[in-house]
Amino acid sequence: MQLSDIDYELPESRIAQLPIEPRDAAKLLVDCGSASPLHGKMSQLIDLVEPGDLLVINDTKVLPARLRLQRRTGGSAEVLLLEPLNESQTRWEAMVRPARKLKPSEVLEYFGKPMVRLGKRTDAGDTFEVEILDESPLERITKIGTMPLPPYIRADLADHNRYQTVYANRAASAAAPTAGLHFTPNLIDALVKKGVCLERVELVVGLATFKPVTVLDPTEHAIHTERYSVPVDLLQKCAEARRVIAVGTTSARALESAATTGILSGRTGLFITRGYEWKAVDLLLTNFHMPRTSLLLMIDALIGPRWRTLYEEALRSDYRFLSFGDAMLLNRHLS
Repeated sequence: MQLSDIDYELPESRIAQLPIEPRDAAKLLVDCGSASPLHGKMSQLIDLVEPGDLLVINDTKVLPARLRLQRRTGGSAEVLLLEPLNESQTRWEAMVRPARKLKPSEVLEYFGKPMVRLGKRTDAGDTFEVEILDESPLERITKIGTMPLPPYIRADLADHNRYQTVYANRAASAAAPTAGLHFTPNLIDALVKKGVCLERVELVVGLATFKPVTVLDPTEHAIHTERYSVPVDLLQKCAEARRVIAVGTTSARALESAATTGILSGRTGLFITRGYEWKAVDLLLTNFHMPRTSLLLMIDALIGPRWRTLYEEALRSDYRFLSFGDAMLLNRHLS
């Protein structure tokens, strides 16, 4: 593969800055294989599923992990917590700014109170180990932190719950599983009443998910690892289901990691690229992704190069892209 295989031109004007209301009013582009795709709305998903389908959601919750702090020299600093490094959650991997000016062991404050001590750079090179200087770190983070919206979203979000799914459970992620943002309680109830089985997995989303691919051969991209957990009986339910519909690339990655390794929880470094043999997922409900990312590699692995035709159709038809954008329903069995 070449980097151009997962590249396309995304005008800035097509990047959604605010979520649509209500959630299920988002547009839905339905993959029909070689035939022209269908245009609908998320609320019409109920017409696209059948009794016996299995819908798998990622119920991770976004942690308000962006900490705006002050240096003792008087300057400002920002710490974006990515993942805890110990059980007490006092030590974290984090991105810090301004990275070049901040020094190891420097203490950052929150309105005069010591809050974070910087440690060494991690092996990744662009993140640091940091220590939360509080006896109840998670409680303190939740109290003073703000929602880590992606950098391409510049608009103010009045209701930070709009960057959470309605079924979010355990606060752990540094980014939302955005395909799930389109679901309302009423839509979920309607799907279940129709006979769709709803199951949950957890995959803790890190910002590295969205890290651009820069190597000439994208299959040589250094994929990140993420924590995941899949219920004991879910793989059997997948085998018995009429179809397995994964909501988002994170749900798909959790399912395929468990199906590939037989390990139901832990860390996954599964890198899904062209030629991957899918074991659980039949359909994928997903947003439109940034060019040159591992997310597009997964889409390419699912439906092949026709993803480009779908993206071109979405751009022509005024679909909104990225985290607060619209959705598409992809079927790997079509050609």
